[in-house]
Parts: sequence; structure tokens; C-alpha cells
Amino acid sequence: MNGQLLTKTSEPAKVDAYMKALKHPLADVAAALRSIILRADPSIGEEIKWNAPAFFYAGALPPFNPKDYKRHIAVFNLARPDCIRIIFPSGARAANPAGLLQGDYADGRRLALFHDMEEVEARSAALQAVIIDWLATLDRG
Repeated sequence: MNGQLLTKTSEPAKVDAYMKALKHPLADVAAALRSIILRADPSIGEEIKWNAPAFFYAGALPPFNPKDYKRHIAVFNLARPDCIRIIFPSGARAANPAGLLQGDYADGRRLALFHDMEEVEARSAALQAVIIDWLATLDRG
């Protein structure tokens, strides 16, 4: 790889199929959150990771250990029927002035929980701000 910058391909058709088949009480919340995340920046790609929609920086980055999750911004966790949890694997890197991100995990993970469309509407600007700030922290080589 010798200093070569690498990109990652987005898979929106796979995420579309997943979302169409999603049987979750808050599927509309998940769909709205997906749209908000993708609108935050045109460099955001998506895929299915850990059996849920995941969002990542699709642009060029220097090679890195995939277990460092330098590229992944957020992953949905749909295990609970009462909320959509968005896991930010390295969320500690992002500014969080609105207090959207919760938790203080040693690995740098942070969570955002959404229970209904009212929360989505009230906190969509804060969600986009966290994502934009996170993108600004990337070492793009």
C-alpha cells in the first residue's frame, strides 16, 4: 500500500433493502435518522455492519488497522424496541456541546438514543453537528 490513500465504497442499495425489510416499532425513526446522517456531508457512505445500518467516511484515508474504526462514524443498534441507539465507535473525538452523545466508555465509544420522531426533530441539528465535527478530526493523510 506504500502511502497510498484508500477509499471505501458506499452500499446504499443494501441499506435500502435492509430498511425496507426492517420490522422494528421505530422503523420510521431509523429511516429519519439515516436521512439526517447522510445529509450531514456528501462524503458519508453507508453499509450494513453488525446487522444494522452503519455510516462511514467514504473518502480517501491512509491505510490503518481496521480494528481502529478510524473510518466508521456511527452504527445503528436496533436491539431495543423502545429506542434507536446510534453507536459512535470513536465518538469521544467529536465535540458534543448539545449533550447528544452519552456514556464515557474507555474505548472512546459514545451513544445517542432516539425514542420517537419528536426527539429526532428536536435533535437533528445536534446530530449533524456531531458528525461534521467528527469528520473534521479525520487524518486524511
